[in-house]
Amino acid sequence: MGIELMLLCININFLTLSAYFNDYSGQIMSLLILTVAASESAIGIAVIICYYKLRGNISYNNKAILRY
Repeated sequence: MGIELMLLCININFLTLSAYFNDYSGQIMSLLILTVAASESAIGIAVIICYYKLRGNISYNNKAILRY
């Protein structure tokens, strides 16, 4: 979650500076960063789905299971 917020802040900076300097390179970088953030979220969801298929639930109350 923290990485997503950092990526969104970087996007805001790129877009603001792109508008201030009237340059399109900041907007292009913003699109690239958004694609990286989307792929990162997809990988996180895939990990959760694989964990659910393996264990049958996504509860983390038993922390000893998470070691393996």
